[in-house]
Amino acid sequence: MAEMKINGDRLWASLMEMAKIGATPKGGVCRLALTDLDRDGRNLFVKWCKEAGCTVKVDQMGNIFARRPGRNNNLAPVGTGSHLDSQPTGGRFDGVYGVLAGLEVLRTLNDLKIETERPVEASVWTNEEGSRFAPAMVASGVYAGVFTLEYGLSRADADGKTMGEELKRIGYAGSEPMGGRPVHAFFETHIEQGPILEHEGQTIGVVTDAQGQRWYELTLTGQESHAGPTPMPVRRDALLGAARVIQLVNEIGLKHAPLAVSTVGMINSYPNSRNVIPGKAFLTVDFRCPVNDELTQMDTELKEGVAKIAAASRLEHDLKQIFQYDCVHFDESCVEMVRAGAKRLGYSTRDIVSGAGHDACYMSKVTPTAMIFVPCVGGISHNEIEDAKPEWIEAGGNVLFQAMLAKANELPVVGKSAETVALA
Repeated sequence: MAEMKINGDRLWASLMEMAKIGATPKGGVCRLALTDLDRDGRNLFVKWCKEAGCTVKVDQMGNIFARRPGRNNNLAPVGTGSHLDSQPTGGRFDGVYGVLAGLEVLRTLNDLKIETERPVEASVWTNEEGSRFAPAMVASGVYAGVFTLEYGLSRADADGKTMGEELKRIGYAGSEPMGGRPVHAFFETHIEQGPILEHEGQTIGVVTDAQGQRWYELTLTGQESHAGPTPMPVRRDALLGAARVIQLVNEIGLKHAPLAVSTVGMINSYPNSRNVIPGKAFLTVDFRCPVNDELTQMDTELKEGVAKIAAASRLEHDLKQIFQYDCVHFDESCVEMVRAGAKRLGYSTRDIVSGAGHDACYMSKVTPTAMIFVPCVGGISHNEIEDAKPEWIEAGGNVLFQAMLAKANELPVVGKSAETVALA
């Protein structure tokens, strides 16, 4: 299999064509989930998949599955994929690389006239970023049974528009049921979104684990009053309380370093007038760590610290955890296939832990799963200047091809119950 490789030029051209949809002046993309631009990106992917001879189905959360048949279509498929939605200041590779690398695998199988034992699928997962609708990865979470369908469809953006409404509006409210589909294995290819691979000169990151995460939303309520006549000692300044919480969150991250990280990424102040003392402040908190016990301790420290800050500042507080998943240990056999594929092709590798959340994390709950990382320039992501070199992109696609081809030719183990037809 070592001589069989994807068409790296075609993959790169597909990435650049997709990047035109929602292109930003600094070379990135803004393609928020379930906007018209997201619809346009989905339509282009579906068009390419149909041109490659695939059947395309869409489930009730708008997840897209493009299938290339195998020799025995009663066997569970081998899947791959990621997402097309972006951050408001997103890059050309985050998520979309994993989608189009999957498409390139299907195209390459066609080019080489390879018939796999099992069907092979490339997928698009809805709202991975969680930028427009919180929480992140909600559609793959519904697929994996972590969230209910009703919960997923009811997620609303800042304007009160729900995912269910927006899926219907853009024409991607599919009819395929959620969950219950057998999947033999799943692989996701992604840029690292960090600096380790480039810094160490490694081409492939063999992802063994993913950090656990907890997301919170906090509202602090004080009292609006005039910025001039109101004496300092009697103020109930919600924004000042938020500033102290931001400092607390940073201190918690530093206390649990180097494994843990903590971030306040969003803050809103009300009424947001220059001569009014803020009466309300809203902020988000993001905790990540590869050790579940550490995350639990960070959670305790946040709750206790916020309560003390609110009491000292004479503020009311409402702290809600809106998202959580535990640390993920990816399937050892799939991880080994990634490692073996990279070695066969002569790529340098290192084992790595994902600091970001990915749809593969939820897929790991329902099928053997692994991830493949490639470097990104400067480790920068969630930024319009996010970049990657064509040779890195091609290398990740080649390793994905090797791993998927090996898995797609696995036959059922004799003596185990027969596999059933997958729905998509």
